[in-house]
Amino acid sequence: MSCPSSRLPDSEHSPAVPPEDPGDTAPDRGAGRSGRDGSSPADTEGSHTEGSQWSARRRQAAAERARMLHARQDAEHRRAARIVASFVDVARSEGLEPVPLRVRGYGGGTARTGLTGWYLRGDRSVAIDVEGRFYVLVQPLGLRERLLGAAPRSEPVPMTLGEGGRDGDVMPLRMALDRLLPGWEERAAQPLA
Repeated sequence: MSCPSSRLPDSEHSPAVPPEDPGDTAPDRGAGRSGRDGSSPADTEGSHTEGSQWSARRRQAAAERARMLHARQDAEHRRAARIVASFVDVARSEGLEPVPLRVRGYGGGTARTGLTGWYLRGDRSVAIDVEGRFYVLVQPLGLRERLLGAAPRSEPVPMTLGEGGRDGDVMPLRMALDRLLPGWEERAAQPLA
């Protein structure tokens, strides 16, 4: 017994292929297509141009934001440096004695420095020297620093001590200075803004 499907012509056994449109003169409908979505090179060129323009605008905007942030930070550091300079003048005139500044190691221990000044926090992690320069006094200490002393680098004076730190102990610079010499701002030569 033969199966009814065995009597079908060969064209009916082959996979479904759409009949060709006699009005279609393109030899291959997929020729020249490059994108997964079937877009032509001309379509993708326009989107690449738009994408690169968008990327360029985003880069310019990010650079402008970075420039503005840097300018704002510079202005804050200059303002903080003026406040510290005013404090140092009042401290000198009123005889506030500077102390030798020491660096604390991350793993414990301390090392001397050639600096004198005033610690701004109770944990002695930051200080200003008698010239008004700001120092972070916590750093890795090796045998050399422990024996010969450490030379910390001055950093820009921040308006807020501990900002961005992990311990969350944040203190405005003016409050830290007022702890050292209460009411010093009232006796400053120039008013602080």
